[in-house]
Amino acid sequence: MPFKINISEKGKTFHLETESEALVGKIIGETMQGEDISPELKGYVLEIKGASDKAGFAAFKEVEGQGLKRILLTYGKGMHKKPKGLRKKARKSPKGLRLRKTVRGNLISPSIVQINTIIKKKGEKNLEDIFPEQCKPKPKEEKPAEAAQAPAVAAQA
Repeated sequence: MPFKINISEKGKTFHLETESEALVGKIIGETMQGEDISPELKGYVLEIKGASDKAGFAAFKEVEGQGLKRILLTYGKGMHKKPKGLRKKARKSPKGLRLRKTVRGNLISPSIVQINTIIKKKGEKNLEDIFPEQCKPKPKEEKPAEAAQAPAVAAQA
């Protein structure tokens, strides 16, 4: 099963699918070379920041191993449920709320589908050059003066 890799760089994310087996056995927080993923990413150093499996369970850095575990979470990462009776407009984290949730361990295994990474060191080529189909071209804006004149000319004819 291919890995879907998200490479984040200053607010922009690039998506890549690979079947590289070099990722299996890595741990969240570990750095890796870009060539391990794709030969186009030569010179890049990437850090694994997170992952999730095919069922959507997030991988936690604090949980050892590669299997599913049920851990007790407080409000924050992995748990965003609000208790009963709390108004919708209240934005504070609820005090004392703890729930047992299923999460995945920090070891990358073949059951992981998505891996989130950030760039620690840039390579030879820019990511915009490597992934040109993911870069949106800037839309051309029509000037307001020209738009206002066009209906007036049509009305005179």
